[in-house]
Amino acid sequence: MSPLRSGCILLLLLLLFGHSLGAPRSFSVDYDNDCFRKDGEKFQYISGSIHYSRIPRIYWKDRLLKMYMAGLNAIQTYVPWNYHELSPGQYNFSGNRDVEHFLQLAQDIGLLVILRPGPYICAEWDMGGLPAWLLKKKDIILRSSDADYVAAVDKWMGKLLPMMKPYLYQNGGPIITVQVENEYGSYFACDYDYMGHLRKLFRTHLGEDVVLFTTDGAGLGYLKCGAIQGLYATVDFGPGGNVSAAFDAQRHAEPHGPLVNSEFYTGWLDHWGHRHAVVPSSIVAKSLSEMLLLGANVNLYMFIGGTNFGYWNGANMPYSPQPTSYDYDAPLTEAGDLTEKYFVIREVIKMYHKIPEGPVPPTTPKYAYGEVKMTKLQTISDALEKLSFSGPVKRVYPQNFIELNQAFGFVLYRTKLPINCSTPTPLSSPLNGIHDRAYVSVDGVAVGILERNKIITINVTGEEGSQVDILVENMGRINYGKDINDFKGLVSNLTLGTDPLTDWTMYSLSIDEAVNQGLLEETEVTMADPPQPASLSPPAFYKGSFIIPDGIPDLPQDTYIKLPNWRKGQVWINGFNLGRYWPSRGPQITLFVPASILTTAAPNNVTVLELEVAPCTSGPCTVEFTDTPILNATLYSDSKQQMKLFKKDDFFDQRRDTGSD
Repeated sequence: MSPLRSGCILLLLLLLFGHSLGAPRSFSVDYDNDCFRKDGEKFQYISGSIHYSRIPRIYWKDRLLKMYMAGLNAIQTYVPWNYHELSPGQYNFSGNRDVEHFLQLAQDIGLLVILRPGPYICAEWDMGGLPAWLLKKKDIILRSSDADYVAAVDKWMGKLLPMMKPYLYQNGGPIITVQVENEYGSYFACDYDYMGHLRKLFRTHLGEDVVLFTTDGAGLGYLKCGAIQGLYATVDFGPGGNVSAAFDAQRHAEPHGPLVNSEFYTGWLDHWGHRHAVVPSSIVAKSLSEMLLLGANVNLYMFIGGTNFGYWNGANMPYSPQPTSYDYDAPLTEAGDLTEKYFVIREVIKMYHKIPEGPVPPTTPKYAYGEVKMTKLQTISDALEKLSFSGPVKRVYPQNFIELNQAFGFVLYRTKLPINCSTPTPLSSPLNGIHDRAYVSVDGVAVGILERNKIITINVTGEEGSQVDILVENMGRINYGKDINDFKGLVSNLTLGTDPLTDWTMYSLSIDEAVNQGLLEETEVTMADPPQPASLSPPAFYKGSFIIPDGIPDLPQDTYIKLPNWRKGQVWINGFNLGRYWPSRGPQITLFVPASILTTAAPNNVTVLELEVAPCTSGPCTVEFTDTPILNATLYSDSKQQMKLFKKDDFFDQRRDTGSD
């Protein structure tokens, strides 16, 4: 072969494969030109938030493809610590928790990844992603240099970050940037030593080349405690405001470098009893276009919200829990459906970037399976021996969930009336210690509900020695602000009249395990059963089943469950905990049922725990599967609050705690 020909071939190889053979992959901040550099080239990301923990694994690819076809070149995701380490040292990264598979799928589709591993994430997720077992030290100062907290963080990050390192862009993976902590400038602690420790910890595990960043509100007050040298400071803000002014706040912390909005809100979160949040597509499109015109890097939070399955929803203060749906009025619905907002955003992106050719994956079909007849099983009290795997705990005063080694769900507290209450006598929580809702019965008769911040006293009657059962529901831990040390259960004592109640027997309830194992039985109503008031019944289980015909193509399909005339509770399908329903308060009426939990091979079992009163004594005892979601039907509201666009602290009516509350 002639030297000339050899030289030509070598030049061709270098042109074709020079990057892979020579220069290593790189992603960096270019302070001189106010941009990111990807493999040496100027780079602008347009990203969307997707939380793998809120979407069944079987649908990860569908949602990621839709994001890619919208014109996004990156995604952003949180890693919830408590989702992977439910008890100290016990890690779960399988199935729906397989974050490595999620990252690989994103890369295979052509999406880069912005990783937000916490340790705190907010995210409207229980306790902001921090594990509840941290509260075993009662006076722990979370998100600070508290020695016990830091030790737990070091151990967790020592597990997680080495798993993430192979997925860094420099190492051939999709991760271009990694966030340290989350909106720390909105937290009261303002502990620079803590943030410095995290910076060093992340560098130790991930190396010096990865871009580490922080995110805070677009105000100097937030950046004061949130920004720290060595971590690139970014901001978050929603549509409808002055984009240039918002980025001016970032420029105060970072005079040079790329403009970055790490959370550009496409919608907003919901709370039980409040109106469903809706943000017009036109407002989102206008602000998005303004940012892209400036050359800013934008992450759309959320691009798809998903679902708070089980007990994973968070809450805000004054105590207000979020519903099961995390639809967020996002461009893709909770179920991954295409919306007008999706196509409006796609058109905006098309003005600034080339978008992929080809069809957008269609909305997944939904199927209305119809009504399912339900049959009453046992009350919580009747099934106590089957539900309390660990058995009773006896103490003079009540213990909280963590002291009883329970993180989520329900605990039954039992005591006796110490005196004869022939006339109505106040049963009270004078220190507002019901966390979060308590269903009270005396000798098997439902007498009332106590609720955190709302109802702290009810009247009871009964003879001395009558059995008092109080089922306490954890409705979700606070995920934002200074009150994230959110203990659950009876966190202070109850009084009867003016005297404290004592001699408690407490039962941790393993309801999910009991439902999965089919331990609950049908019981017949007998003459010995006490009559119940029409407005309230003791918490009880109901069960039904339905068959999906196997002769119809493409079944099973996604669906929604609706519980007409049921009041409040929890629902499982084939042992999978769908989440909470509360149609009497709204705005969410239906719960999303992914096809992946249904089967055509056997009857599909529906289990309902109704906490207040079922419709079964006065009307049809049925639930209904429909093909249409209802998320905007607020039937009850205790809030006069109006939605404000678009700062978290404004919305939550919550100031940074600097002693000025």
